[in-house]
Amino acid sequence: MTVFDNLANNSSNLSFIVEDERRFTYNDLLNDADYFGKGIKKRSLIFIISSNNYDCVAGYVGALRANAVIALINESVRESILNDLVINFKPSFIYQPKNLFQCEKVMEQKFKFGKYVLYETNLEIDYEINGDLSLLLMTSGSTGSPEFVRLSHSNIYSNTKAICQYLNIDDTDKAITTLPLSYSYGISIVNTHLFMGASLVLTDSSIVEKSFWDLVSNNEVTTFSGVPYTYDILKKLNFMNIDLPSLKYITQAGGKLSLGLLEYYHRVCTQKKIDFIVMYGQTEASPRMSYLPSKMMKNKLGSIGVPIPGGRFYLIDGNKKIINETDVEGELVYEGENVCLGYARNCYDLASGDSNKGVLETGDMAKVDSDGYYYITGRKKRFLKLFGNRVSLDQVEQKINEAGYDCACVGVDDQMMIYTDKGSNKINIINFIDLYFDINKSGFSVICIDEIPRNHSGKILYSELGKN
Repeated sequence: MTVFDNLANNSSNLSFIVEDERRFTYNDLLNDADYFGKGIKKRSLIFIISSNNYDCVAGYVGALRANAVIALINESVRESILNDLVINFKPSFIYQPKNLFQCEKVMEQKFKFGKYVLYETNLEIDYEINGDLSLLLMTSGSTGSPEFVRLSHSNIYSNTKAICQYLNIDDTDKAITTLPLSYSYGISIVNTHLFMGASLVLTDSSIVEKSFWDLVSNNEVTTFSGVPYTYDILKKLNFMNIDLPSLKYITQAGGKLSLGLLEYYHRVCTQKKIDFIVMYGQTEASPRMSYLPSKMMKNKLGSIGVPIPGGRFYLIDGNKKIINETDVEGELVYEGENVCLGYARNCYDLASGDSNKGVLETGDMAKVDSDGYYYITGRKKRFLKLFGNRVSLDQVEQKINEAGYDCACVGVDDQMMIYTDKGSNKINIINFIDLYFDINKSGFSVICIDEIPRNHSGKILYSELGKN
């Protein structure tokens, strides 16, 4: 069963509103999606070069309903990377914007749909595809390496259902896109709202643009979502003074917000009578694993909350033994039907079965309190030793950012590099570390760069630091 099997139940509801104010009902969406689906083969692999517009989403829905396997790739992809992905994965079809460069392996144009074109490739399809496979998404840390997370129909269905349950999404909700559809968080917003017969306003406009807020106001948007970078910018825009009478709740995932930002949004959202819901997830979990109810934010500030319906957390130590005590750090492990099948590095991996068996070792270090609320303390691999002392790069980075100095920390044993995008921050960061951390000055360097590199979802690209 797919998340889009029952779209006909909401045929008269509004499915999408686009930037030029065109409106589409669910009946319109079904007609367009199923027309698209007739042009592709069942169980074939299709690359969809995604953007936040109706033509793209209709193709995505149509391909999923036609039981094809979809790989979502952001439209900002470099030509060389897309060509590598095509060579490694041998898709039967590529659905892309008209104005995008044409891949070397394209054979023929099947049809045009609005601003998009469906192409068939001339590649030899000499591989099998697992019968449960549905969607391929690049991992959030990917910087061009041709590796995807393999998600099944049941992975997506179970997570979509759980998200709808804890957010209480219904057919009166109206969301606006703030994240790329190729990002697991972004596509889950589409899946959940269509699953419940709700509406979405499709836009590629940024929250810093007036046109975005005009769309929110004119269409009485009830919810939007963001990553930490989104909410950092939103505070600078003075969110308190933005009039949003239709907004019911906003959600945050994709990384850890600083305590200062959490306190700010708790205060502002309380005054505005908007629920602010912190969530935690990974692409490998389709993507949500936990949520913090808005009413618990004050008492559990900084927590990722509790597992989603149907999910389970526990902590393990370095020997993989379960930690039963509270407030003891260990690696966070999640169990649930939404855990991905595994990874794919080429087309021959598409035949693989379920490698994870519903268990995901997240790579995040965490603690749990006596009430069962979990707190992320850092990444398992984001530690180094400075002159024998174990130092968490995430904790140092977070404390510096909370003090108001944008930075990104990387390093090796006995040498931590702190990158900042403002020259004026350098001496302040040095003084801050001297005041708040027991770190010898010879153990770290503060480096000024033009801009901290981020991916399309706002996450820091640590692997790019120091390349220029």
